[in-house]
Amino acid sequence: MTTDRSSRGVVRVCLVDDQTLVREGIRGLLDLADDVEVVAEATDGDEGLAVIATHRPDVVLLDLRMPRLDGIGLLEELAARGAPMPAVLVLTTFNDDELVLRALRAGARGYLLKDVTLEQLVAAIHRLADGGTLVQPAITAGLLERLGSRTADRPSLPVPPELTPREHDVLGLVAAGFPNREIAEALHLSAGTVKNHVSSILLKLGVRDRTQAVLRALELDLVDPSG
Repeated sequence: MTTDRSSRGVVRVCLVDDQTLVREGIRGLLDLADDVEVVAEATDGDEGLAVIATHRPDVVLLDLRMPRLDGIGLLEELAARGAPMPAVLVLTTFNDDELVLRALRAGARGYLLKDVTLEQLVAAIHRLADGGTLVQPAITAGLLERLGSRTADRPSLPVPPELTPREHDVLGLVAAGFPNREIAEALHLSAGTVKNHVSSILLKLGVRDRTQAVLRALELDLVDPSG
């Protein structure tokens, strides 16, 4: 089976996973999609940093548990380098809750379970390539609760400046994972206006990117986890 070619072109993907069978399985799936191209693979974080610098993929599919430099270490090193980060999608298992939350806070833009279907994986890759996120507030809110983030990790979150009604609208769609282009269409705004609203939201919440905004909004009960 194949998917329809995206009007925005082929998305270039890098796989970073220490398990050969997992990489081969994901590559085999993505070979069925004509709008995604796997341009590089790496077996750990150190190799991942090298191939990301060389190939500059649009999206990185990242495992978290790897020898030498793990997925969290890779994300932290990418952030420390100061260069624009590729969109990173974490591929995880059911028992990786704490690592997933650490990955999101370190700069990952979303996560999927490793038993994902081709359609789900391709859709997620395109969403991240378009500037969106894949955070799934309902799951992440439960994750925050289970890990005690609201009471233990961050006992005294500062109250941010009040968001405007339109900023609340935009934040809700950001939390749902939509990129600026789709938010603009949904709210009948220009892309530039949405970009300004997102910048204002990030500033008011004191965060650096959209994923951090979703996490902070969930911690402050600014968005409904049920969607």
